[in-house]
Amino acid sequence: MSYAIQFSDQANKSIAIYKKNNPAAFRKLCKLLAEISEHPRHGTGHPEPLTNRKNIRYSRRITASDRIIYDIYDETVLVIILSVGGHYSDK
Repeated sequence: MSYAIQFSDQANKSIAIYKKNNPAAFRKLCKLLAEISEHPRHGTGHPEPLTNRKNIRYSRRITASDRIIYDIYDETVLVIILSVGGHYSDK
């Protein structure tokens, strides 16, 4: 069973920037998205549930400082990518 993936507007903008400015990270992001559609809670990138989100919001590493943040909806077999990119203040 594969999960459908939808992207927020913010995630789409970040992905476009990745594609243009960081091709290596973009390739890794594409591999992670394919993996998320198959099994969103396990795999590479160290997926981890984020607290206080009723166990639906997860984070997965793209690079040392960049993450994918997404929500998993099992009842509709849907993953919504909320944000892609850094969340540290060192940028």
